[in-house]
Amino acid sequence: MSLTLEVRDLRTHFFTRAGVVKAVDGVSFTVARGKVLGLVGESGSGKTVTGFSILGMVDAPGRITGGSIWFQGRDLANLSEEEMRHLRGNRIAMIFQDPMMTLNPVLRIDTQMIETVQAHEKVSREEARQRSRDALGMVGIGSPDERLKSYPHQFSGGMRQRVAIAIALLHRPDLIVADEPTTALDVTIQGQILAEVQKLAANTGTSLIWITHDLSVVAGLADDIAVMYAGRVVEHGLVEEVLDRPLHPYTHGLIGSVPSRNKRGEPLRQIPGMTPSMLALPQGCAFRARCPRAGEECLIEPELRTILPGREARCHRPHL
Repeated sequence: MSLTLEVRDLRTHFFTRAGVVKAVDGVSFTVARGKVLGLVGESGSGKTVTGFSILGMVDAPGRITGGSIWFQGRDLANLSEEEMRHLRGNRIAMIFQDPMMTLNPVLRIDTQMIETVQAHEKVSREEARQRSRDALGMVGIGSPDERLKSYPHQFSGGMRQRVAIAIALLHRPDLIVADEPTTALDVTIQGQILAEVQKLAANTGTSLIWITHDLSVVAGLADDIAVMYAGRVVEHGLVEEVLDRPLHPYTHGLIGSVPSRNKRGEPLRQIPGMTPSMLALPQGCAFRARCPRAGEECLIEPELRTILPGREARCHRPHL
């Protein structure tokens, strides 16, 4: 199976006045061609910074301090900004959680989409317009010819997000990093876009990293899942195996807190405590203070290890 992306021991740290924040601390995973990896975890777990690191979009005081990001035979961590600019938006695309990080509020939609096409390919303006029109139709925007003449402020938040997704699809990239792109959309449109994304992956071989906290989206979309906590991957495996039989207590807690798993009239389950400060992580396992299975051995930092065939977890006392 050919790999589109291989991340090895990635470390992205932020050097602040208060200290060093290890937002991504030794993350490793692979994404095969035409497959979808779900990257899940609570807010502050390092999911988005991982996505930004892949595209070389980490701003000061943050920087990649170690590891490698192999994409089509090149280590993205060592490319110049000029080399990354040729890849970004062309072979690698990102869909942001906030669509206004993609859209310019003072330019019409057609101007922005046509410029995106012509920035990477020598095509006529009319051909670029047709591709833009087709992309809008793909994400469920009606009357695309009229919508191309609109400005971003004339769209609702959900419509703007669909435009941002359409822009990411323009070049049929080899890899799309999607940072919670369907959060602002209603369930019907979300389902439509997820179906289009799956079709794109199957038909063109595009690989996806889908960053989210919504396990129900991952269950229906992803092939593999990587669960992150405190800047590290704590569990990794096939999505159906991880969600059916979680090994790490944190994954177990995330699944247990999904409302649909609770009986009517019972209080919602939750993981006790709070995510620790990234400036002052506890000794040993970062999840130790919140874990119902913690023991003395958890004072020693666990390594991500193979526990079952095709299943990895960073835990001394996994659920078996």
